[in-house]
Amino acid sequence: MSDTLLIIEDNEQNFYMMRFLLEKNGFNVIGAETGREGIEKAINIKPDAILLDIQLPEMDGYAVAEELKSLEALQGVPIIAVTSYAMVGDRERILRAGATGYIEKPINPDTFVTEINSYLDKSRD
Repeated sequence: MSDTLLIIEDNEQNFYMMRFLLEKNGFNVIGAETGREGIEKAINIKPDAILLDIQLPEMDGYAVAEELKSLEALQGVPIIAVTSYAMVGDRERILRAGATGYIEKPINPDTFVTEINSYLDKSRD
């Protein structure tokens, strides 16, 4: 059975690239365009991991990560920030909010799936 990943991303091109790479490597991918939609889908599907953009409409990724981490049903589900926020302190801020990991955009197609797998492997240990 393949892992199910939830991608919370409002940029269609970024979502398409991540989905393409992940599905090509056997993942089941579900998308959400807003933080609120992502939280609802996470609760309903209980994905194996959540890929989270920080710059989202209505509710930013920091707030989404905090809420996801507070939900008992999602404890242990890795939250991986995939974001163009790469200024000093951004990585630490999203990790404090509840993210497990951080991948900078633009993603590297040659290493992206390996990075995602490393977070999944750590969550299974």
